Amino acid sequence: MQAWRVHRNGEPSEVMRLEETGRPTPGDGQVLIEVLAANINFPDALLCRGQYQVRPPLPFTPGVEICGRTADGRRVLATPTLPHGGFAEYVVADEAALLPAPDALGDAEAAALHIGYQTGWFGLHRRAHLRAGETLLVHAAAGGVGSAAVQLGKATGATVIGVVGGPEKARVAAGIGCDLVIDRHGEDIVAAVKEATGGRGADVVYDPVGGDAYAKSVKCVAFEGRVIVVGFASGVIPTPALNHALVKNYSIVGLHWGLYNAKDPAAVRACHDELTRLAEQGAVKPLISERVGLAGAADAVQRVADGASTGRIVVLPSGAAR
Repeated sequence: MQAWRVHRNGEPSEVMRLEETGRPTPGDGQVLIEVLAANINFPDALLCRGQYQVRPPLPFTPGVEICGRTADGRRVLATPTLPHGGFAEYVVADEAALLPAPDALGDAEAAALHIGYQTGWFGLHRRAHLRAGETLLVHAAAGGVGSAAVQLGKATGATVIGVVGGPEKARVAAGIGCDLVIDRHGEDIVAAVKEATGGRGADVVYDPVGGDAYAKSVKCVAFEGRVIVVGFASGVIPTPALNHALVKNYSIVGLHWGLYNAKDPAAVRACHDELTRLAEQGAVKPLISERVGLAGAADAVQRVADGASTGRIVVLPSGAAR
């Protein structure tokens, strides 16, 4: 089979190589899955760089989530077992962790429903307890993680303010339902949020960026607001001023979704049931900006790493358009 493999750490476009290799062999409790679609995530770039919290042995194949088909014909969502990631024709995954792909979504959309939307759901509901009528501020709102949070926030009945970088991303964020879009390249985030909320600020902030995004967020968070720390796509990990959190009476809430797989897998399955229901209602649908064949995976991962993409880029090993 064909698979992209990384033999040394570095930028994805430089270190990913498309090779012929044998199919991975399932271990105990695992199953072989044909990859129908593999969604590109920012952690795939971090894996290539050797900067992710999990460092598989070299060589490895990146690709942390897929929609695939089992030998007995089930269409499933899976997180492949590294070092045999999803940018390949076949993967192996733990049978117990497989989730049924929603019938309402095609392969590309289904592949993008798992990690980003689970992260959004757990962040907004389990950790921040977002309520209808509250104001949600989403950073990188036109990206894969941010666009999921925007849709989930709107499905909850929140007013959603999206922060983006550039006019094209602003158009994307408006198109997925943001009530207000702030272009950080030319607008003052803090002033715009305060003006939109009558001076109150955002009740919940969803921050997958870190760095300056976090610094601006705590200046416009509401009384008893919640700042959800999801990741650090900017490459800068903030150092929170706890005296500021005390004086303004807001919460800094961490979210590591992967821990739920180990600590509370039943909650992950319950979340998937809810996401499937929302997909069937049309309340959520992953924003697929581009579909590429297997040969285009390395360039696509690099674009995600560089922040040059919107929504999700999905790799289709078979070249299918579904």
